[in-house]
This record gives sequence, structure tokens and C-alpha cells, in this order.
Amino acid sequence: MSRINSNIPSLIAQAHLTRNNEELQLRLERLSTGLRINRGKDDPAGLIITERIRSDINGIEQAIRNVERASSVIATTEGALAEVGDLLSSIRALMVEAANTGANSKEERAANQLQIDSAIDSITRISNTATFGGLKLLNGSLDYTLSGVDSSQITQATVNGASLLNADSLEIEVDVLASAQTGALYFNGGALAVPGELTSTTTLEITGPSGVEVVTFLSGQSLSSVVQGINRLTAQTGLEAELINGDVNSGIVFRSVEYGTAAFVSVKRLNAPSAGDTWETWKFPQEAAYPDTTGGFPWSSLDNGDNDRGRNVSALVNGNLATGDGLTVSVNSQSLSTELLLSEAFATDPAATNATFHVTGGGALFQVGPEISAQQQLSVGIRSVAASNLGAVLDSGVLHFLSSLKSGGDNSIEASKDREDFTLSSDIVLSAIDEITILRGRLGAIERNSLETNIRSMQAAYENLTASNSAIRDADFAMETSKLTRAQILASSGTTILQLANQQSQQVLQLLG
Repeated sequence: MSRINSNIPSLIAQAHLTRNNEELQLRLERLSTGLRINRGKDDPAGLIITERIRSDINGIEQAIRNVERASSVIATTEGALAEVGDLLSSIRALMVEAANTGANSKEERAANQLQIDSAIDSITRISNTATFGGLKLLNGSLDYTLSGVDSSQITQATVNGASLLNADSLEIEVDVLASAQTGALYFNGGALAVPGELTSTTTLEITGPSGVEVVTFLSGQSLSSVVQGINRLTAQTGLEAELINGDVNSGIVFRSVEYGTAAFVSVKRLNAPSAGDTWETWKFPQEAAYPDTTGGFPWSSLDNGDNDRGRNVSALVNGNLATGDGLTVSVNSQSLSTELLLSEAFATDPAATNATFHVTGGGALFQVGPEISAQQQLSVGIRSVAASNLGAVLDSGVLHFLSSLKSGGDNSIEASKDREDFTLSSDIVLSAIDEITILRGRLGAIERNSLETNIRSMQAAYENLTASNSAIRDADFAMETSKLTRAQILASSGTTILQLANQQSQQVLQLLG
């Protein structure tokens, strides 16, 4: 049949030509953009996953830039600390030279003091001026802010890292489990033939953390004289002695000045004992026979010992067992890294009320991952390295700092010479050097073990995510050009067929003659 009102072949040709043109446009679009997915209808599921991957890629790119910037901040900080370390080394050399008072003049010591003053001022100046892009690095602005620290319990608190995410403050609670102890040996004065008095000449070898000395006490000397003789050698041995309860008949306690396992005491008799008065009669009493009445110096548990070692304080910090070192406890975890110097009274009393204080803010927070979470953030506290904060040394219950070495200070060259003891001044400088060295090491460990490894990990993730995104979203040019050629041929043939279909209706005119 031949009809002219409806040209069905033409309609069919038009439909196929439209689809061929759409296919042609699709291939041209993909080849021009280089993407297989340009809109949701191209691949709905693929679009969803690739958008998520693209978001991850963008987050990782920014995280890598964050870590690189953090590394630059730490490198700048360490560079300034290196200069502080050099200045401290020069101060130490000047102090050692000044201690040689028998071979230098007052004018030479004055010149040394001027150099020390200048070096200390330079350290404080570096603390105030070290910056990165306007960010002060060493003036304490990157240190943590602490609240509620009770100096009767905690002499010094240093927080190196704390996570304050989703919290206004972080509570730190310290619970002493076992007391810190000095090395201690006890002699029973009542065991002597004449209570409280030596009945024969006695030569003792006294050994402590600082060294060994040999001292001889004559027959008839009281135990008070023995105590005085031991204490005159404290600087050489690191030991001290006192009468138990202040009574020569009660005996003597020999103890190390410092607390902890590094502190020990050893007392031995060297000369041959005489009958009736042997060193073996100086038994160091057990706790059961002689209960502790010295107020904080526990009895040795040795039966016939001639040496004893101290004990580090054992404590819980926020429920975690802390590492003890003498009177100092420290913890190092993802949420909290702190070092606390406990007071003697608190560290030696397990029954004392727990110490509590709060970290209320501060610190340098580095976002080192693509997601904002505590696991992908690094919080670091960088304390002030001004001379008034460096070199803290506890002496007679008072903290001394590097600034005390300046002219007119308690530990200046002349002040140390007047008391004929440069030990405290030297300890302050050594403590300051240790603090700077440890801070540099801590920052270096963060840069090496946290930042650099994190960059490498994220670079690997960036590569893999980019490859995954490309496999789903990018166009395969070989395939697209092949399909483009097919679409072009079909579009061309479709146009020709449509023309033929339109001509077919005109053939009906032949029937009219």
C-alpha cells in the first residue's frame, strides 16, 4: 500500500538519525573534555563514587601542603634552637673557665661575666624574635596554658602535647602509687659498746652517685662527728647523713641526696675490725626492728647490706602508668604527652590527695590529614626558651634558672666564687643544654617520624586515588574515536536514508498518470 499522509519509513529514518546524532554528540563531548562522565546520566553510580574520590584527592592535596608547611615551621624553630644551643655551650665554657679561680684574675672573671650576660641576652632575644610568617615560635605563645597547678604537689609541669578536640580543657590527674626513695642505709647507734660513740678507729669508704671518698674517724668520736664528716663530703659523693631523730643513741642514716634508681649509697669499713667493735655490729636494721620514724626516709630492707639504691616514684597520670625518674613522672600518648616534676612531699606520700590541674588551651595544632579528627591532628607544645625559663634546677626547694647567672644574680660568677661552689651554676647550664637538646630532638622526631612518613603515605594514597578516579571517570580515547567514526558513518547514512524515504512518497504521483 502507498500512503502519503503518513510516511512511516521517513519517521523510522528520523528516529534512527536522531539517535545517531546523539551518539555523535556524546562521542564529541567525551573527546573534547577527556571525560567519560560529564553529567549524572552518563553513569549515576560512577558519578557518585568519583565525586567522593575527587573530594578525598582534594583533601589529601591540601593535607600534603599542610604537612610541608608544618615541616617548614619545625625546621625554622630548630634552626633558632641550634643557635641557642651554641650560646649555651659558650656559656658553659666561660663558667668552667671562671671556676678556675686560682689561675684567673678578678678582671678576667668580670670579662667572662660580660660575655655570659651578652649570651643570655641573646638567648632571650632569639626567644622573642624567632618567627615564621609572623608566627612567634619560641616566646611561649605556642606553649600550653595550664590552670590549677599546685606548687606544693607539682614543682614544674611541662606539657608537650595534648588533644583538646571538642573540649574546652583537658584535666590531668596524678595519683602517686609508690613513693620515691633515696638510697638509704641505717646504723644502730645503740649497738656500740658505748652508745652513740665509736669505740675504735674506723675507716669508711663512702660511695655515692658523685664519687667515692675514704674517711677515718678516731676512737671516741661521737656519731655527731661522723655525720659532720660525711656531710663535708656531700659535693664529692652525692651523699648526706643525719642522726636518726636527732639522737646519737638512735644512730645514723646515710642517704643519697637525689631520689631514684640512679641514686645509691654504699658504706664499707676498710680497716680491720677489732674485737667487740666490728663494722658487722653496725647492722643496718630491718623495718620490723626499727620502724621508720625519720619522716620520709624509708628503711632499707637489706639484712646485712652495705649498699642500697633509691627508687623512682610510681604514679598514674589520667589512669595511665607513668614512667618515673626520681621525682619526675612522664607519659607520652596520642592524647597527652607531659613531664611533671613532683614535689618531694607529694612524691614520697602515696596517701596524699591526688594532684589535679587543667590544660585550658594553647599549643601548636597541625592538621596533617585530609579529615579533621584527633587521629589526623598533631598537637605540639613549644615552651618559651627565654633565659628566665631555661635550666630549671631544684636546690633547697627553690627552682633556679639560667637568668640567675647574669651579673648580680644568685648564681653569677662572683656569687659562685663567694660561696666557693660553681656546682649549681654548672648544673643550671647543663640543664638548659639538656632542655634545648631534648626539644630539638622531640621536634626532629616529629618531623622525621610523623610529618615525613605522613607525606609519603598521603602521596601514595594520592596516586592510587587519582588512578582509581581516572579509571572510572576519564574517557578511553581509543574506544571513543572508534565509536566516533561509527557514529559519523551512521549519521551520514541516516541522512541519506531519510532523503530516500522522503522521495518515496513522491512516487505516488505516478499512479495519477
